[in-house]
Amino acid sequence: MWHELHQLGSTIRQQADLAEEAQLVCDEMARRARQNVEVIVERLSADGYRFHANDDEQTPMTPHAAPTATAAEHADWLQERFDAVPMTLRSWVRLVGDVWLVGTHPQWPTSASADPLVIELEGSLHADFPSIRDYFADEWNGWRERRAEDASAGVFVLPLAPDRFHKENVSGGSPYGMVLPDGCVDGLFAAETTMPFVSYLNWVFDHGGFPWPTESSSQWRVRRELARDLLPL
Repeated sequence: MWHELHQLGSTIRQQADLAEEAQLVCDEMARRARQNVEVIVERLSADGYRFHANDDEQTPMTPHAAPTATAAEHADWLQERFDAVPMTLRSWVRLVGDVWLVGTHPQWPTSASADPLVIELEGSLHADFPSIRDYFADEWNGWRERRAEDASAGVFVLPLAPDRFHKENVSGGSPYGMVLPDGCVDGLFAAETTMPFVSYLNWVFDHGGFPWPTESSSQWRVRRELARDLLPL
């Protein structure tokens, strides 16, 4: 299904009936993703997992914030501000919310090094973050300035998560995020490699929210339990 939708490209938006059906597919994807996130958070909490920021103090963090009352309006703002955003991203904003799985597992002290899932589109998990819109707009304007000076500046990536090194509180590379503008049903998510957003999410959920290779059999068992019966997207 996702392959067929990819083949339609951005032209799908010119066909109202198809676009509406595609958005419904994306909405169902987001509902399944939210259920997976909630299951992972519940299982981690039961294990005594400490959700915390990627800082020296390991400041406690809320792992999942549901979409706010203005999530749909925020999705519209993203669409207008960046010319076009993928339907899957709009669905995530409206139906999933912000996710932060960085932390420490009692049976897996190095769990933060396994690239735990983080997606932040509303900025609701950080009380000290005055406006994620200002942050996104500044990143966009900075890229446009660089692009005007150097045509080889590359594509714009909307920053949605720290890279796997920063999640572990060590120096790393550029943030993970979505390549924009993109008017397709599903977009490209730039992480360790660049792949369709839904493919990235399926890969993450296949590994219980921690996709980077583990170091021992005990860590493998933790991930296997976290991934048990999660829904494919």
